[in-house]
Amino acid sequence: MLQRHTPKPDWTGPPIVLVGLMGAGKSTVGRRLATRMHLPFVDADSEIEAAAGMSIPDIFERFGEAHFRDGERRVIARLIDGVPKVIATGGGAFINSETRALILEQALAIWLDANPAVLADRVGRRDTRPLLRGKDPRVVLDELAKVRNPIYALAPIRVPSHHAPHETTVNAILKALEQ
Repeated sequence: MLQRHTPKPDWTGPPIVLVGLMGAGKSTVGRRLATRMHLPFVDADSEIEAAAGMSIPDIFERFGEAHFRDGERRVIARLIDGVPKVIATGGGAFINSETRALILEQALAIWLDANPAVLADRVGRRDTRPLLRGKDPRVVLDELAKVRNPIYALAPIRVPSHHAPHETTVNAILKALEQ
């Protein structure tokens, strides 16, 4: 009988939490980073939808952003359990002071920093983001960047996210983790 060998994780530190504006690549880069590091990957937004039994746009529409942020904080607190993994968060998660404190105390936050023009190009292809509904993505992302980037900058690691293959960002993260 053939035995499967599961590679040993390349990271034994705290959970790695990716933060940044919508479209920065947190989920896509996170999946690839987890694969390269032999770690589990968790998308906080997917976990929130599973816990609520509805989509994030539906949560926003039905209960409002404050209710969503409270549920998001509780889900992220559950995910940050000391077990090494890669967690992708929603763009607003790190902005919440309680969620941010939890991440900074019990995980390693990595800011995927992207220019709003790059982000607008990425997110403009789908109408699934509640904060962009019926608005110009570039205008919204410029405003969000002004408010949120100083807060994202509190993450101990900053990695640029450019118009480049996702592997470029993954490699930059891996290099930053070596230091």
